[in-house]
Amino acid sequence: MKLLLAMIVVGLTPRHLGPLTPRLVALAREGAMAPLSTVTPAVTCSVQASFMTGLAPSTHGIVGNGWLFRDQMEVMLWRQSNRLVEGEKIWEAGKRRDASFTCANMFWWYNMASRHDFGATPRPIYKADGRKLPDCYTLPANLRDRLTERLGPFPLFQFWGPATTIASTRWIAEATKLVMAENDPTLTLAYLPHLDYDLQRFGPDQTHPAVRKSLSEIDTVAGDLAEAARASGRSVVVLSEYGITRVDRPIHINRALRDAGLLAVREEDGTELLDPTVSRAFAVADHQIAHVYVSDPALQPKVRGVLQGLPGIERIYDAADKRILDLDHPRAGELVAMADARSWFTYYYWTDDRRAPDFARTVEIHRKPGYDPVELFLDPKISSPRLAIGKRLLLRKLGFRALMDVIPLDASLVKGSHGRITDHPEDGPLIIADRADLLRARTITALDVKPLLLDAIFA
Repeated sequence: MKLLLAMIVVGLTPRHLGPLTPRLVALAREGAMAPLSTVTPAVTCSVQASFMTGLAPSTHGIVGNGWLFRDQMEVMLWRQSNRLVEGEKIWEAGKRRDASFTCANMFWWYNMASRHDFGATPRPIYKADGRKLPDCYTLPANLRDRLTERLGPFPLFQFWGPATTIASTRWIAEATKLVMAENDPTLTLAYLPHLDYDLQRFGPDQTHPAVRKSLSEIDTVAGDLAEAARASGRSVVVLSEYGITRVDRPIHINRALRDAGLLAVREEDGTELLDPTVSRAFAVADHQIAHVYVSDPALQPKVRGVLQGLPGIERIYDAADKRILDLDHPRAGELVAMADARSWFTYYYWTDDRRAPDFARTVEIHRKPGYDPVELFLDPKISSPRLAIGKRLLLRKLGFRALMDVIPLDASLVKGSHGRITDHPEDGPLIIADRADLLRARTITALDVKPLLLDAIFA
């Protein structure tokens, strides 16, 4: 067996390879680079599940970053149990070929309840008084102590939200180096998300100073990790899940369904909560795709009529059409709405911001019934953001409950999105290998990644 590192550099596209990414360019020049044909939806959880199983969402069941769990009638995003992913995982296939095969999964999603040998994933500590403390979950459990001792606590608040920096991605890369050095896994999987954030904030234009800075930073971190891997005798494969395209039109799909009398809310302490149990139709918004759950088949023509009238929706897929997307799985919505290239879906369902739930203005990825990229921004209406955040942190340290309500409700701030297949391959995901022989095929898809990585190890 040959040792291999496969790292995901989120949002990286062929168009990004240039003067700002010299180390990734050098890796591609020494080996090879090819555009990667990804799956729909082109979102983190779905694509990574296809990478690890070689299957489409219609088979592995990860139809988005979240969906309606019909048995509980609750929308849940960013689940972590690997048992949600159907099909044989790459580490299971490796062990089947050779019992001595080992795998380290460093922050790829669905990291818990898995049969890989070593792993780490974000896992905050939630205290009873409302505090959320930075931490991670590891396998084995004592790996967390080793990582924390060497690197400090996982920088959770730099991993997602308005305070995101390269620090969390660098921490993941350093943790990956440590595991490679001390545990020597056959296959190492690493997830480097940093570039994705500024591409969503500011769009994919490389003339923006923040995007240029992020490209340079991720090139340094990914280059260092690749260098460490190759020094230990590993081959290196770089993947990306999707490409970010410029957007300027948010689609408030749930507000339209509410106006049509199809979405129901429940009042709670002066605010409104989406109520899936009695709604006749509602959408789980996920970047440029939305799963629309319809309680009665007879209502589908009415729902379709409402959605077809919304600017920004490119196409609506029903039960028959979902096969075109390879998205015909029981977890998917009865209808699936796809945005056009310049549009994306918000989860907003209230019609008056004064009635928005308290979590709407916070970083709260588990309570919101849809993905919210506005969590990457501080509310521009707050005159002194540092002072406002400091005051809330001080109150928490003093034992008071303080809501970190610093996130705006302005979807127009978002300038980049993904989820639909990009119109041009150079704006979509890619694959780089330091061994040119691995990329001989003319077309490489997300479903080819699992066999390609196994061939790199066993061939």
